[in-house]
Amino acid sequence: MNAAQPASYIGGTSAVSAGARFDEQRLARYLEGVVKGFSGPLLVEQFEGGQSNPTYLLTTPDAKYVLRRKPAGVLLKSAHAVDREYRVTRALFENGLPVPEPLVLCEDDDVIGTMFYVMRHVPGRIFWNGLMPDLTRDERAAVYDSANETLARLHLVDYQRLGLGDYGRPGNYFARQVSRWSRQYEASKTCDLPEIDRLIAWLPGAVPDEGGLSSLVHGDYSFHNLLIHPTEPRVVAAIDWELSTVGHPLGDLTYHMMDWFRPEGADVRGTLLGKDLGALGIPTAEEYAARYRDRTGFVIDPMLPFYRAFNLFRVAAILQGIAGRARDGVQTAANASEIITRIEPLAKAAWAQAQIAGAL
Repeated sequence: MNAAQPASYIGGTSAVSAGARFDEQRLARYLEGVVKGFSGPLLVEQFEGGQSNPTYLLTTPDAKYVLRRKPAGVLLKSAHAVDREYRVTRALFENGLPVPEPLVLCEDDDVIGTMFYVMRHVPGRIFWNGLMPDLTRDERAAVYDSANETLARLHLVDYQRLGLGDYGRPGNYFARQVSRWSRQYEASKTCDLPEIDRLIAWLPGAVPDEGGLSSLVHGDYSFHNLLIHPTEPRVVAAIDWELSTVGHPLGDLTYHMMDWFRPEGADVRGTLLGKDLGALGIPTAEEYAARYRDRTGFVIDPMLPFYRAFNLFRVAAILQGIAGRARDGVQTAANASEIITRIEPLAKAAWAQAQIAGAL
């Protein structure tokens, strides 16, 4: 992050870390053969932040690109699927949805050591802190409304028409998600947390009726994965589609709405809980949900405490994956040690929400 960037902004770059380096000249030769207009010399920098898949900024004299790759080492099953990211963003881009243009998928590990894909760079701001203190009240209101509109657009996409009918299984989304993240938590477990054990036992029997809805879901729809126009308060691209699938739209909406309910200290992104939202220009959770319902026509209730318990548990399981990679010496996040300290607070907060929902 350079000194000119406001504190709420992330997305800066730095020199490539020792564990994430590759043969840059070999990459340049490969891209010159497959990406129209690509011509070196090539400068490679690494994006800062907690990306599960290492992400790089590629700069040439004429253009900028972004490369996302699988991390090295032994990986959890179904994790880090950059080929799925490429497929879904290609389908969305070709149909006018706000995603970066994907240019090439390379499945040949010999080029840089792991599978990767390259997309066109989209200039924009990323706000980690949902309070967005560097924006005016009106700008903040516009950014929130644009995020809401973008999510509604994505969920109204006819994924069958886009050729994504086999991208995931409709139905039983939350039950499958509980099972997936329970397994992945156990596979990367580094310590005993009784709250997680209780959640793993309680969540499967507490899943609300899904009502037959299905849509394409991003899987990590949060402001840290939304590019905001460099000078205008609107979303220009949704990024990081690693966890995308066909599922239930409430999977995205309720995760996104954790900003309103996340306990203080449970996440570096902070919380809107207890803040004067009217003065900030930020809608209440109820107002935000109503806007989404108006835009989609979906009859849903994202306010149930089950969703808060599930999403806090899910984030804890995702962070546990980072802890497992750190233990195995293949961590990709520079701040892995700080990330790991948040697992226990998230677990406690998730169990507290489960108790509100009736868990004993």
